[in-house]
Amino acid sequence: MDAAPAERLDGPVARLDAVEVDYPRGPALGPFDLALWPGEIVALVGPSGCGKSTALRLLAGLEQPSRGDVVRATGRGETSVVFQAPTLMPWASALDNVALPLELSGVARETAHGQAAGALERVGLAAALRAKPAQLSGGMAMRVSLARALVTEPRVLLLDEPFAALDEITRRALARDVHALWAASRPAIVFVTHNVEEAVFMASRVVVMTPGPGRLAGETRVEAPLPRPDDFRLGSVFHAAVAQVSDRLERAMAQAGG
Repeated sequence: MDAAPAERLDGPVARLDAVEVDYPRGPALGPFDLALWPGEIVALVGPSGCGKSTALRLLAGLEQPSRGDVVRATGRGETSVVFQAPTLMPWASALDNVALPLELSGVARETAHGQAAGALERVGLAAALRAKPAQLSGGMAMRVSLARALVTEPRVLLLDEPFAALDEITRRALARDVHALWAASRPAIVFVTHNVEEAVFMASRVVVMTPGPGRLAGETRVEAPLPRPDDFRLGSVFHAAVAQVSDRLERAMAQAGG
């Protein structure tokens, strides 16, 4: 049940094999399988309590399975996580927040700050290097979190409902930002969301989970290039994929209830 180095894999950069997670209140996840391939974007969707975030924590190494195996990138900085809340140090500037993972890994402060400044520039915050979290909007704070996650150039980026607390306009702008950042370095991404349309827009593969303990209900491949064009949400591929994912989700809910 221990995590194994990703180098042992012949293909996927991370993998969940028949994982199950039990909490004191009962089973939370599984059995559940997921293979994450280099450079792909996968969205996990499902009802509240189905274990989406639990699966993400397994991939992050923040939790161990009760049963099954987790194979993941275990090197320092190879896996980065962005949570729903920005989780920034309130007393530190945006620059210091982004530089933190580099400094913790032993990078000299001057070098770390130079790389952090570059990461903030990539997310459109070159003018906010010295701003404290309280001086940032919700969208800006999330961009700082994204810059901090990407400054180590991870192989795997895990996003746990990062846009959930934001308004629709900001959500869409950040979705485009994530795609632009992905295009620059091509990390494998797992994106957790409750929003079917957001999942289809973000990912090339949408994995639908059953009500908890979450299992695989099915997956939909979105046959369209990434990053998405501006008019992607208006096209037939988008609407067909949304309909298929929604149908899988409804069927899973109905089977669980009946």
